[in-house]
Amino acid sequence: LIKGGAFLEAPARLRAVAFDKTGTITSGRPEVRRVIPLNGHTEAELLERAAALEAQSNHPLAQAVVRHARARGLAPGPVEGYREIHGRGAEATYQGRPFWIGSHRLLHERNLETPESHVLATELEAEGNSFIAIGNADHVCGLISIADEARPGVAQIIADLRAEGVEHVAMITGDNAATADRVARGLGLDEILSQVLPHEKVDAVQRLVAKYGKVAMVGDGVNDAPALAASTVGIAMGAAGSDAAIETADIALMSDELARLPWLIGHSRRTLRVIQQNIAFALGLKLLFIALAFAGAATLWMAIAADMGASLLVIANALRLLRD
Repeated sequence: LIKGGAFLEAPARLRAVAFDKTGTITSGRPEVRRVIPLNGHTEAELLERAAALEAQSNHPLAQAVVRHARARGLAPGPVEGYREIHGRGAEATYQGRPFWIGSHRLLHERNLETPESHVLATELEAEGNSFIAIGNADHVCGLISIADEARPGVAQIIADLRAEGVEHVAMITGDNAATADRVARGLGLDEILSQVLPHEKVDAVQRLVAKYGKVAMVGDGVNDAPALAASTVGIAMGAAGSDAAIETADIALMSDELARLPWLIGHSRRTLRVIQQNIAFALGLKLLFIALAFAGAATLWMAIAADMGASLLVIANALRLLRD
């Protein structure tokens, strides 16, 4: 879905592409790998509280926790006072007690990391997994390890983008460096930016724009919307993406197929060539008949036939794009 002619032409000039990780480079359906209760809590307690808070979010990691809790037969109740902590997690009251859930960064901000939780967090990150912590005002209740895999064929898609003239391909993620490196391994990326908050994604895209001029940002979440707006061409994963991302983006991949990106660049270039051919043909024909008119060789019927003929030929030439 391309929102106007300007955004059909823009991909032809792209020199760099930045991808979000979760739901874009990866399949967007991560799975819970480990549940580690701490400080006397049970696995069921930890999952129930985590699922209660994460049920309010549409983030892929949050939905992975909810699916895992349901698979274990848990049915958490409603929460009160839910509030997102931008780019880090959320907090709410569950069964009359306040809880928070979020990233390693949030764990540090709450000043609740103990030597035990630090060792476990380091171990999980070294394995290349994302993890979320859940706790209350007194301590960390536990950690939940989650992993997501790269979409099949991403390495070939990146190679195809290079074949279309893209010079620089980057991945931007809020996950830790080990997780980002595990997902990016073998994909042929030029740059990996990890532990990036939503407002820092905008800064990263703006740096790419300053260096390369024409940059596309590809993402699917509400946190990607500012970065999509900061790029030359914002591209949203349409079917799975958030409403904010789709609304902000210039182009939406409604099939969620990244393989359409190299095609989009090629199609944009073919479109520009057809436009240039049509303009050159139409102007050339006008100039020819001006010359014939001055020479006294042009007739009214010849001019009418040429004018209508030129219109039909221009339309026919443009219709060749339907074969792509």
